[in-house]
Order: sequence, then structure tokens, then C-alpha cells
Amino acid sequence: MGELLVAQAIAIPTSVAILAYLVVGLVIGVESMGVPLPGETTLIAAALLASQGHLRIEFVIAAAAIGAIVGDSIGYFIGRKAGRRLFERLGRRFHHFSEDRIVRAEKYFHRYGVWTVFFGRFVALLRIFAGPMAGMLRMPYPRFLAANAAGGIAWSATIGIVAWKVGDNADKIFGRVSVWALVGIAVLALAAYVVHRIRKRRQAAAPTAARPESASADV
Repeated sequence: MGELLVAQAIAIPTSVAILAYLVVGLVIGVESMGVPLPGETTLIAAALLASQGHLRIEFVIAAAAIGAIVGDSIGYFIGRKAGRRLFERLGRRFHHFSEDRIVRAEKYFHRYGVWTVFFGRFVALLRIFAGPMAGMLRMPYPRFLAANAAGGIAWSATIGIVAWKVGDNADKIFGRVSVWALVGIAVLALAAYVVHRIRKRRQAAAPTAARPESASADV
């Protein structure tokens, strides 16, 4: 009886739980469209909450899988419509998308498109850009959808269950992980990404700023 009262006391209300599932699906969906958000961190945080009884792991996995599949599909059609212009814009903002890398990615997609979409779900960079890249290269949508759905479900189930199991053990070692601690982890991950981008931009701008000085020195 006492355990039941404790469980009821720590349980998140149904409306809040539904909102949590929606947030999981939304963050992962937007990430899959090509926006660098901490989708995997969100999934892990939700799975840890599920390990404490706040959420249900099957709903967490379902929300993540649906978000991944829908987001990748939207990204596919964005890439299909925008074409190479999309990656030219991305290339100006992200050093990962230099012209040489885009050409190599195109060749790789042509040869291993289905497997790239499937396994790309487990790789941070490909998870963000596999959908738009597949659309740009006119990969047939039925093939893309099959690989996308299989990869999204496999990734959500694998990451979700592993985090859920680890969280179960971590709870015994470290005590209960609060919701605010998990929010803090997500914020720190996002802040780390922003700092990384700022450093990359400064490094890219440094040689440009040095050119006029070197040119005047030559004169």
C-alpha cells in the first residue's frame, strides 16, 4: 500500500505525460528535417524518466519513431523541392557540407542509398541530413520510406530500451534523476553545440582577417 502511494505521488499527471511524448516526437521530428536539435538527448532523457515510472517506455519509443519517420519524410520533400540549392546554403553555414563532401555523399547515396538512410539514423550528422539528401538525389520515395521507417523504429527502440535499462540501474546507484536535471542536460548539450559553432566560425574567419595584413607586408 505504501509503495502504491509513493508511486502515485511521483507519477506525472496524464496531461503532462502526453505533453512529454509530444515534445519527444516534435524535437526528433524537427531534427530529422535538417535542424540541429538534441533529438537523441531528448529520447534518452524521456527513457530515463520512463525507467523511474514517470512515463511509459513503449509510448516514448513510439513517439520517437513517429517523429523520426515524419520528420525525415518532410526533410525528403524539402530536399526534393529545394534541390542542390539547399546544400549550397548548408555548405555556407556548416563546414561539413563542403562541395567535395557533397559530391562524395552523392556517389555514396547512389550506391548505398537505402543502407545510408537506415544506418544514418544512428549517426548524428546523417540523422539530420539523410532525408534532405535523399530527396535532393531523387531517391524513390517508397524505397526511402521503407528504409526510413525501419531505421527510425530500430533507432528509437535501441536507444530507448538501452537508456531505460541503464536508467533502471543508475537509479539504484545515484538516486532519482529529477526532471530538471534532464532538462539541464538537454540545455547543456545545446549550449555545447552553440559554442562549437561559434569556435568554428572564428576559426574560419581568422585566415580571412589575416589576408590583408599579409598582402600589405608583401608590398
